[in-house]
Amino acid sequence: MKIIIAGAGAVGTHLAELLSRENQDIVLIDESPEKTAKLSNAGDFDLLTMNISPTSIRAQKEAGVQRADLFIAVTPDETRNITCCMLAHTLGAKKTVARVDNSEYMLPQSQEFFNQMGIDSLIYPEMLASKEIIEGVKRSWVRQYWEVHDGALIMLGIKLRETATILNQPLYKLCPPDSPYRIVVIKRDDHTIIPRGNDELQLGDIAYFMTTKKNIQLIRKLVGKEEYADVKKLMVMGGGRISVHVANDKPDYMNMKIIELSRERCDRLNELLENDDILVVNGDGRDTSLLIDEGIKDVQAFVALTQETETNILACLAAKRLGVRKTVALVENLDYVSMAERLDIGTIINKKMIAASHIYKMMLDTDVANVKCLTIAKADVAEFIAAEGSMVTQVPVHQLNLPTGVNLGGLVRDGVGYAIDGNTQIQPGDCVVVFSLSTIIKKLDRYFGRPTSSISRFISSLSHS
Repeated sequence: MKIIIAGAGAVGTHLAELLSRENQDIVLIDESPEKTAKLSNAGDFDLLTMNISPTSIRAQKEAGVQRADLFIAVTPDETRNITCCMLAHTLGAKKTVARVDNSEYMLPQSQEFFNQMGIDSLIYPEMLASKEIIEGVKRSWVRQYWEVHDGALIMLGIKLRETATILNQPLYKLCPPDSPYRIVVIKRDDHTIIPRGNDELQLGDIAYFMTTKKNIQLIRKLVGKEEYADVKKLMVMGGGRISVHVANDKPDYMNMKIIELSRERCDRLNELLENDDILVVNGDGRDTSLLIDEGIKDVQAFVALTQETETNILACLAAKRLGVRKTVALVENLDYVSMAERLDIGTIINKKMIAASHIYKMMLDTDVANVKCLTIAKADVAEFIAAEGSMVTQVPVHQLNLPTGVNLGGLVRDGVGYAIDGNTQIQPGDCVVVFSLSTIIKKLDRYFGRPTSSISRFISSLSHS
């Protein structure tokens, strides 16, 4: 499959690195030689970099856009992204994706308009990040929360403290066949484990559970987090676009205060915010005395969303010292993600990982409803639709001989979620939630895919994205 990525910024570079491991024909184009130099000089990435303008017809032809199965525009300029996608579509690219910064473009009524322009899908990383943050602060005791099929299944990523009652016991005892939950991934220090029955949970692990909504409180009890207060007061440092989306989309019961250093931006925030109850404070969120004066000791969650990763990490550490139990940090530098986890920051938000996960689902040959990167763990979780006649529908799960590093967490059938065990028989049309190491997920196509050509399956899955 030929994929052209326009824009060698944070999102484009991370996406190119991710896709280059999938044995695809990847071309990364950007006018800046400095931006492409890192990838072109690295011997472990199988891709071609070209220093050309993505809005040039001649340059796009030189990159082979007429043979492209997918054209992805992720430059910092949304107008440029839209323009080069329109050109790519006209020149023959089968599908196009554009990164945008305008929430109006994401409205359902805008989709047909952009389709007519030759743009098949839009991605707005800041809006995706705000959704992750809201889910994170709704439940102060959870690191990551993800709903499958409108909540038929739930994934919970939880840090295990001394209060957990499930430590140092083999999983086959903790999760027998009739168990209402599954432990599907374990993050331990810098290692990601796709567990088997003899593995045990240890103090300090981040365990990923798959269950149903009615069993969330059971999980909360097992991990000893019943005393964690629900978030009703939220303090945010930084008044960027993500903060605006969080403010406008948060639950009504949650009070929110934004601390922003720029006076000009504070004035702009008061114009952008739809909720008049949100207080905007002009000040430095790194100032401990200011935080205390603004009532940080009374809030249940602190979210740091400035453009500086180091500032966000340090601010969250300061908030924890002041008694805030739930902290969320925007960590844009991938090199700092592991460090932030070791410092026990809490929920970590990385826009480039979120955006890459959103686009990555288009790469899978089977019908994939959703893909999510677990951020701090080197693992992915995806929803696969079992096709008629596919391998997974032929035998019980224990006979599938799945690759090492894969776990089937649960399935949704007719809108109802079920746990999966070795005796489960997957049926055509089931939505199966799969956990795997990041380098393995592509290998699962042959288990779930329809018996058609890879290109036709790709086009089918993309048209429903």
